[in-house]
Amino acid sequence: MEITLQYFDGCPNWKTADARLTELISGRRDLTLRRELVATAEQAERIGFRGSPSILVDGVDPFADPNAPVGLACRIYATPAGPAGAPTTAQLREVLGDA
Repeated sequence: MEITLQYFDGCPNWKTADARLTELISGRRDLTLRRELVATAEQAERIGFRGSPSILVDGVDPFADPNAPVGLACRIYATPAGPAGAPTTAQLREVLGDA
């Protein structure tokens, strides 16, 4: 399973998502993590980037909100504790499956 972490440098939340994903995939040979910097508004539009961080699992965004705008903005995730800048570790574990 390939995980792609899409981000832009103006949003610090991608570092939280990166740390959580890195911890979750540690020791799991069935998962790979790729980081993709989205550098321009044009690139964001071309790839349908709905904010930083965006997490794709085998090319699909499991947290997608089709109504979210495309562009260089920080993304908000619904978590059990309320809105947050990244999914919780438990939410990521659920999406990735537990080995």
